[in-house]
Amino acid sequence: RLLFNLEVRKMDNTGYCGESFNSLQSGTSDEDMVEITGATLDFSSTDDVPPLDRDYGGSYGVGNGPNGVPKLMDLLDEPVPGVGTYEDFNTIDWVREKSKDRDRHREIATKSKESTLALMKSISDAFSGWLLMLLVGLMAGALAGGIDISAHWMTDLKEGVCLNGFWFNHEHCCWNSNETTFQERDKCPNWKSWAELIVGTNDGPFAYIMNYLMYVCWALLFSFLAVSLVRAFAPYACGSGIPEIKTILSGFIIRGYLGKWTLMIKTITLVLAVSSGLSLGKEGPLVHVACCCGNILCHLFTKYRRNEAKRREVLSAAAAVGVSVAFGAPIGGVLFSLEEVSYYFPLKTLWRSFFAALVAAFTLRSINPFGNSRLVLFYVEFHSPWHLLELIPFILLGIFGGIWGAFFIRANIAWCRRRKTTRLGHYPVLEVLVVTAVTALLAFPNSYTRMSTSELISELFNDCGLLDSSQLCNYANVSVTKISSDALPDRPAGPDVYTAMWQLSLALVFKMLITVVTFGMKVPSGLFIPSMAVGAIAGRLLGVGMEQLAYYHHDWVIFRGWCSPGADCITPGLYAMVGAAACLGGVTRMTVSLVVIMFELTGGLEYIVPLMAATMTSKWVADALGREGIYEAHIRLNGYPFLESKEEFSHKTLAMDVMRPRRSDPPLSVITQDGMSVEEVESLIAETSYSGFPVVVSHESQRLVGFVQRRDLVISIENARKRQEGVVSASRIFFTEYTPPQPPNSPPPLKLRGIMDLSPFTVTDHTAMDIVVDIFRKLGLRQCLVTHNGRLLGIITKKDILKHMAQMANRDPDSILFN
Repeated sequence: RLLFNLEVRKMDNTGYCGESFNSLQSGTSDEDMVEITGATLDFSSTDDVPPLDRDYGGSYGVGNGPNGVPKLMDLLDEPVPGVGTYEDFNTIDWVREKSKDRDRHREIATKSKESTLALMKSISDAFSGWLLMLLVGLMAGALAGGIDISAHWMTDLKEGVCLNGFWFNHEHCCWNSNETTFQERDKCPNWKSWAELIVGTNDGPFAYIMNYLMYVCWALLFSFLAVSLVRAFAPYACGSGIPEIKTILSGFIIRGYLGKWTLMIKTITLVLAVSSGLSLGKEGPLVHVACCCGNILCHLFTKYRRNEAKRREVLSAAAAVGVSVAFGAPIGGVLFSLEEVSYYFPLKTLWRSFFAALVAAFTLRSINPFGNSRLVLFYVEFHSPWHLLELIPFILLGIFGGIWGAFFIRANIAWCRRRKTTRLGHYPVLEVLVVTAVTALLAFPNSYTRMSTSELISELFNDCGLLDSSQLCNYANVSVTKISSDALPDRPAGPDVYTAMWQLSLALVFKMLITVVTFGMKVPSGLFIPSMAVGAIAGRLLGVGMEQLAYYHHDWVIFRGWCSPGADCITPGLYAMVGAAACLGGVTRMTVSLVVIMFELTGGLEYIVPLMAATMTSKWVADALGREGIYEAHIRLNGYPFLESKEEFSHKTLAMDVMRPRRSDPPLSVITQDGMSVEEVESLIAETSYSGFPVVVSHESQRLVGFVQRRDLVISIENARKRQEGVVSASRIFFTEYTPPQPPNSPPPLKLRGIMDLSPFTVTDHTAMDIVVDIFRKLGLRQCLVTHNGRLLGIITKKDILKHMAQMANRDPDSILFN
């Protein structure tokens, strides 16, 4: 079983659980180094700890003492490879990692005063963080540009192909055509639909069926390739990745989740999944892609490669980069990382996140993937001011967003739990193909569901002007005496607008239902865009309704005084934008970062108040219906050991109620400081699965001395057997500072004080659990020992706390297990 033991502080050469050193060494390669989230055992690197088989020239090993008794090997003399690293599905020790970094920085600062070379090394060490941020921004921006261009082209490929070159999408194909008319700007001789290529005409029922068939076939092909690549090469590439990144940033290690295979497959399959027409977005997965870039580039710099806490600072900045390139919102990205995903976010990380997000946005702008000099497809500018009374419909949109968010979370979690617990989860490829087929068959007849979701949002956000040929802008012609350069007056809706309203209503129901089963499938799937689409449709419907109400009833009390005939009173696109923010806020429970992202999208500060009102309302309503956001719900569903900082612990329990062992359990497994042999320690390790053991003075006194990790014991004992002559099962193990004299014929003892944490964090048995929970959250503990009058009583781990919190909330405590 997995035991997520967490600790406070150890010396620089402490470590984690493991079965044998040989098993740790076998199968370790450079590829494994890049693919793991946690620190690795790199035995090939010259600038890391020395490998086991290196000749130390007698400086490390066994010598003869004055009486011919073998000299004690002290593990403080030389670092042992593997000590101080972590295994998969374990949690890092934040306090120890920060202590290691402080010691490293102190050493560099001291040496920098001794020579010019050391000073240059000190400067390069200080500069390395900024250089890493630059590289992360450049790499993530370039990948995001490639993903945008590829997805745009493959989405259009479902409907037709360009004769000038198959690599042109529809828009680029028609740019160069001289035969394109303004009224039919989407039609040009160079772009042929599949019906035109196969049948020769684009009119008639047979041509429609042919286009329909090709649309479904391309969608099935793209989704099949996506799910097959994920299943065969990188199972961690599925989903959005944000729940796992939140868990990793809290200190948990999931090897391979941020590796190069995951990056490669996620980038390719993200394009395929988005192009297949499934109800998903690329924004969430882009955060995962950026974090993969950050993790891989960390291996270029020793201080980030060898320190897990420092690496997580880089990953926090990389999450900001992901949102920056997803929405073209660098400031919103930094706030998203701070508000939503980061566990530890010092001021230095804030500056570096801002710099990395800036570089990424600049890189994406240089690539110009959409050809409009904007970073997103649905950038829009509004010109009409909003009126105070419009806050009422904006708040109504907030209420809708909160209700939709709570409904979506419950429905999606229920579906995902069903996937996990029934045979449905055994057929991921079939599930993806069935959902894709249903999506394509239902989406094609409706022009608003047939287009890509980003294009749909772009059209819904759009403020109708004289040059718009969209169905949504086809209002009845009225005599306009004065037309400002910015906006048209409110006009009566024409038949096309009413048709568009019916189609959008059907699209709303379709999107709401299909997104529930799509999010969580074994393909890369983001939630931002589908949630925004649901809100944008609802907002546009309400906006057009308000616009017509104001046109036909401008003498009503609510419109009198600010909406005169011939004026541009209502902007339906603004309602769409507010609705999009409300629904996204209801699903994710984001507030500040969401508002900033939305105003960066629109380029106008004028609409911050409507966005804030809708976002806050949606959060309040959604929180009233269910406390968890979608990412927290998925973390709990998967059993990740994540202590949510937003969740209050209000129960009156004590440390003695949560600690183990309980009254019915066997006594706590401990190691005495000077009374156990190698054989006894090895049998204790073999018989238990704990990640560490308290060290006490004796079994009778139970006075606490320190704490030692299982992994360190295994590595140190096996290393001593190889390095120290005469170490056998009968050799005594000492954790004391001074070793008592040994009988002349006894085998040489082992001194393992160097791997023991001399200051483990302890609380008394009467400490309130709300204080213990706060300590675990704020210090990032792995475990905490419980004492009574200085005598050891038990131990509390992070997993024990999570189980206790689940029990207090009437949930199954056994669900807290990484699945």
